[in-house]
Formats: sequence, C-alpha cells, structure tokens
Amino acid sequence: MWSEALSMLDRAERLQRQFFTHAAAAWEPPVDVLESEDGLTLQVALPGVRPDSITIGIEPAGVTISALRAFPCRGDTTQVHRIEIPYGRFERHVGLPLGDPYAGLELSGKQLADGILTLVFRRKEGV
Repeated sequence: MWSEALSMLDRAERLQRQFFTHAAAAWEPPVDVLESEDGLTLQVALPGVRPDSITIGIEPAGVTISALRAFPCRGDTTQVHRIEIPYGRFERHVGLPLGDPYAGLELSGKQLADGILTLVFRRKEGV
C-alpha cells in the first residue's frame, strides 16, 4: 500500500513539473560563506545530488543554485521507516557582498565532492 502511495506521489510530481515549471522549491540546502584576502568560498551541502543536475546562476546580487534530489526509494517492495534527508526540487539564492570592495570577484573554481558543492570566487587583478 505504501509503495502504491509513493508511486502515485511520483506520478503527481512529474505531472506538476510538466505543467508548472516554476513550482516552489521543496527545500533549501545549508550554505557556508568563507572570506579570505583572495576572495570568497561558498560551500553548499547537497547530499545525493547528481553533478549534472545542478544549475548555477551568477548575478550581481549573488548566486542561485538549483537542482532536483530524487526520492531515494523507488522499488515496489521498499518499506520506508524514516525520511529525514530532504528530497525534491530545491533552489537556494545566496547574496554575496559584490559591492565596492568586492566588485572584482569572478568564479574561478567549482567542485562537487563528498556531497559538498564548493564555489571559489577570486578577486580580479588590479581591483
């Protein structure tokens, strides 16, 4: 019975994505922002998110990260006892201090390792 309910929810979620492309995000991942003399490092906790599903948008006001973390159990015989790790579509906007002293920041590196997306912003030379 539980697997039938999950299957119905999965079909409903696919239909919702098909007809409502701007559906609200289901969760927001935690973020760390670290500053050094060279620039800023942004770390985003993304457990179980495939690298090819991540979209990164960079704007003057900050960075937006979005993707979809699929529900981990799809089998008809799976019994779910507890779900605490969030899943579904997420979007997280992080305002970065891109004002006067930081106007020269540019993305110089990105990496997804051990469930952490790391974006490194370095200051441009001469700024």
